Amino acid sequence: MKPDNFPGRKSVALLLDPDKAKGDLLQNILKTASESNTDYIFAGGSLTFTSIDKLINEIRKFCSIPVVLFPGNLLQLTLNADVILLLSLISGRNPELLIGNHVIAAPHLKNVREKLVSVGYILISCGKKTSVEYISQTEAIPCDKPEIAVATALAGEMLGLQMIYLEAGSGATNPVPVSLVKAVRQNISIPLAVGGGIKNKDEVENIFNAGADLIILGNACEKNPELLTEACRIRNKFI
Repeated sequence: MKPDNFPGRKSVALLLDPDKAKGDLLQNILKTASESNTDYIFAGGSLTFTSIDKLINEIRKFCSIPVVLFPGNLLQLTLNADVILLLSLISGRNPELLIGNHVIAAPHLKNVREKLVSVGYILISCGKKTSVEYISQTEAIPCDKPEIAVATALAGEMLGLQMIYLEAGSGATNPVPVSLVKAVRQNISIPLAVGGGIKNKDEVENIFNAGADLIILGNACEKNPELLTEACRIRNKFI
C-alpha cells in the first residue's frame, strides 16, 4: 500500500542499485536505514542487469521501510513496490522518455493506479557527464541556468505532474546547487525531490533549507553509511 501523502513531510530516501546492493553490503546498509528511520528505499538505476524484484524481496526480508520503484527503463517495471514513480524526463527531448515508455507501461500499471506518482524528472548538469545523460540520450540543464529549470518545473506542475525531481545524476561531481533548488521551490507548489552528488551532511542541510521535501542518497552511502544516519538527524530538525 502506498504511504499516505507521499512524500509528505521532509523525508530521506536511500537509493539502491540492484547490481550493487547485494549480500553483506545490502544487509548492513538496510540495518543502518532501519536504525536511522529512513523514510523510503528507492530501488532502481540507469542500467541494471539484476532483477528488480529480487532486490525488492531482499529489502523486505531485512526491513519494513516502504519501497519506491525508481525505474531506469522498462525492464525494471514491477508491481511489487509500495510506490511506483512514473518518471517523465521533462528536461530532455527524447520522446520515449517523455511519453513513449509510459504508453507501453500503462496497460501493465492500470490496476495499481493507487501506487503511482507522476514525476517530472529534471536532469541538472553538475560536473562530468553522468550515466543518466548517456543512457537517456538527453542533455542536462546547465546548473547556472536556474531560469530554465524553473520554467521546466512549472510546466511539469501545470501539466498535472505530482512531484518534481531535480537530479544531478549518479556519480555527479557536485549536487544540484542550493540556489537552483531554492528558485524551483519558490515557483512550484508540489513536492520537490533532490538527488545525485550529495556527499556530506552540510549539503543535506543546505538542500533541505533551500526547500527540498525529499532528499535521495545513493553512491555516497555505499562509501559512508553514516551519511544516511546524519541525513535523518538533520531531517528530524524539520519535523
